[in-house]
Parts: sequence; structure tokens; C-alpha cells
Amino acid sequence: TLTQREKKKAVAEESDSDHGDFDPNALREHEEFTKVKNIDQIELGRHLMDTWYFSPFPPEYRDCKKLYFCEYTLQFFKQRSQLMRHLSKVRTRHPPGDEIYRNGNVCMFELDGKKEKNFCQNLCYLAKLFLDHKTLYYDVDLFLFYVLCEIDERGAHVVGYFSKEKASEEGYNLACILTLPAYQRKGYGKFLISMSYELSKIEGKVGTPERPLSDLGRVSYHGYWTRELLMLLASHEGTISIKDLSNRTAIRPDDVHNTLQQLGMMQYQKGQHVICAAPGVIERQLKAAGGPGLVVDPSKIVWTPYNAEREYANQRQ
Repeated sequence: TLTQREKKKAVAEESDSDHGDFDPNALREHEEFTKVKNIDQIELGRHLMDTWYFSPFPPEYRDCKKLYFCEYTLQFFKQRSQLMRHLSKVRTRHPPGDEIYRNGNVCMFELDGKKEKNFCQNLCYLAKLFLDHKTLYYDVDLFLFYVLCEIDERGAHVVGYFSKEKASEEGYNLACILTLPAYQRKGYGKFLISMSYELSKIEGKVGTPERPLSDLGRVSYHGYWTRELLMLLASHEGTISIKDLSNRTAIRPDDVHNTLQQLGMMQYQKGQHVICAAPGVIERQLKAAGGPGLVVDPSKIVWTPYNAEREYANQRQ
């Protein structure tokens, strides 16, 4: 039987990766605090959510069992009356940053951690309540955040997010990923993974999630890679190489190779690896991989890749 923690991890949609290193003293302090979950419950908009893990909120919040979050700024308060006063002054009903996607009642905003530091740090505090990894402090300046929202007459409500480094030497296209508990089981986690690859395609790069992956992260990505690669193989006639598959999906070549190998579709013939995919096998494996969740419509993305040199030039002006 699954433990309570395993059950919680089984419904979280996240990539178990850290945003930065920190010194041994900070680590020791963090280990002390992580022994006990500090915040038991949060209120975010119309949703009340029980928390799962410790989050390193500022000291004055560590004895607080319930926090009230503004769903537009993600500022947090000890009392609902404080939140209501704050809401009376909030004019915008959506996250800061640039809206890069809208389709029906779903939209996504890109936030630069350096420009929108408060929102991004608050998002990290919030996310850590539902992510089981050992990050104490987020240097948000170095990251871009992609915040997914549901839209209704009251505004845009945060559903989840993923982050990625502005400049990743390893070619990572995703660092952390989370769908908030109130919005899980709706295909949003798959949407976030898919969006990270759609942005890589626009950049003209192949990508991969930051390692190490959690157990659930591995399952989620294996499902995504399987669906993308097999749908391409199913519609393709003739031979195709791993490099071709990588270029057309933006999935890193070794992820392509490993996925096909796990599916039993790689054979070693005459000194080289060959893709062997019979139609019946493809159909069976696609069915086993499950549905794609909420599908990204690439035609709805309005986005320009981050350019560090251009950003530096703008700051100099």
C-alpha cells in the first residue's frame, strides 16, 4: 500500500530539480526546518488547499498555520482582512509580465525573474509547499517563469507554472514544474511540458528537462516523448533517423534514443542502431502512453525568445 506521502507525490506534476546551490550553513538551517511542515493550509482565490511540504517563508510567517494569498500578485497574508485590504488596491487581475498564449479560457504569461522579482519569489514560496525538494533560496534573477492561468469574469487565476534558466549551458528547457493541487487531473501538467518544447521549437533548439527527474517526472516525460515520437513515426513513410526525430520534435537525441530503446524499437544492425517500428507496435504503445492532456495550439503562441545581449543593451539606455 502507498504511504500518504507517496500518494501525494503520485498526483503532483513536477520536475524534481533545484534552482541553485546554497552554503552549508543555510543547508543545515533548512534541514532543521524541513523536519516539520510549517504552513498547514493556504487560501488562493476560491480554493482552499492543504499543503504537503515545508517552505522557507520569512521568519515572521513560520508560526502561521494558514496563509491567504492574493491570486493576482501572490502576496501572502496572515489574516483574510489584510488580504481584502490588499485586494481593494489591486488594479490588475492577472500576473505581471507578457501574455504569450491565449486559447479559450487558458492563457500563459512569461515573467522575467529579474524584472518581476516579488511575484516570482512569492510563486517559489507557494510552489515549495507542494514540491518535495531541498531548495532553500531561489535566485529568481536567472530564470524565466511561465505562468499558466484559467480565465473567467474575475480575471486570470494561477493554475501552475514552469521555470527555465535564461541561459542553460546544458540545454535545459525546464527547471521546475508544478500544477497546483486544486487544478490537477485536468491535463495541465502535460500542457506545461508540451509548451516548454513548443518554445524550444521557436528558438530552433532541442531541449531537455533539468536533471535529476523525480519518479513522477520520469513517468510524465516518458509519456510525452512516447506520444510525440510515435505520432511522428506513425505518419512518416520510409526511413527516419534519430537526428531527424530530434529536429522535428525539439527532443534531445539521447532522450529520443532512450525512449525508443525502452519501447523496444531500437535494433543494432550492421554496426549501427536502427529504428524498427511496426504499425501494430506503434498503435499499442501510443495507447499505453495515455492521452496528451490539454493540447497546446502553436498558432496561438506570440513569443520572442529571451535575448541576453538585447536585454543588456536596453538596460544601458
